[in-house]
Amino acid sequence: MKVAVFGQFYQNTTSPIIERLFSFLKEHGIETVMEEKFSAILVENGLIQDTYPKFSSHKDLDKSFDMLISVGGDGTFLRAATVVRNSGIPILGINAGRLGFLATVQQNNIETFMQLVLEKKYTISKRTLLSVSCSPKVDSLSELNFAMNEITVSRKDTTSMITIETYLNGEYLNSYWADGLIISTPTGSTGYSMSCGGPILTPDVHSLVLTPIAPHNLNARPLVIPDNTTIKLKVTGREENYLVSLDSRTASIKNEAILTIKKTPYKINMVEIPEETFLKTLRNKLLWGEDKRN
Repeated sequence: MKVAVFGQFYQNTTSPIIERLFSFLKEHGIETVMEEKFSAILVENGLIQDTYPKFSSHKDLDKSFDMLISVGGDGTFLRAATVVRNSGIPILGINAGRLGFLATVQQNNIETFMQLVLEKKYTISKRTLLSVSCSPKVDSLSELNFAMNEITVSRKDTTSMITIETYLNGEYLNSYWADGLIISTPTGSTGYSMSCGGPILTPDVHSLVLTPIAPHNLNARPLVIPDNTTIKLKVTGREENYLVSLDSRTASIKNEAILTIKKTPYKINMVEIPEETFLKTLRNKLLWGEDKRN
């Protein structure tokens, strides 16, 4: 078995996770390739030896890899998706932060769950991605132009609202007068969209959610649409530019530019352990059933 290991940060709480993970990988003879920058962080902190082969970009990940292990929180997992891209390599998230929806393997379960992975006793949850293109073209959106959670347009350098003219498959839907608009995948429905009042979607549904951010037209509500819909947006406002966010990455776009958002032809393969399903994570994260009056 051959795995890539990816991460972004080191905190004191990360140390036991790294020790347990690498102890398991070494004990079971699993070929391990480290992301270059993460490896340097771990070597500097004395957690691993600088003896592992390394990769630096998605170009270094080929079909010989069985899995990529993301060590961190959900943000690290989303960044790992930009490394895997369309390669089809499954991603396993080991949580080094708070309870996450993507990084679901907890510290006290590393050996147990890694053994299940070794025995191939896991399932693959295929996660939809969204792509965005801009007319006129914007260089920062040319190559890494996809998001796993959501694509968001929002105001920039102003407290004034923006107007987001929205079309679905060429048909006019609405002009949102708001701080912004979130276009969310099922994966992202438990993130920014949910915090703005959007519905939760299970990962396997073929839908997207349009969620306005603090709309001034109070009858504007989140809308669930089929995931094969092509969405076009035209944004205007008092400032010359507005922001487009792809998960945690942002780009500044000029007013009147046309954004086209649609589902990518490929998906991210997320490793799901039977004991850590989406529904179990949902209950734990949102504290469902904790009200003792039920």
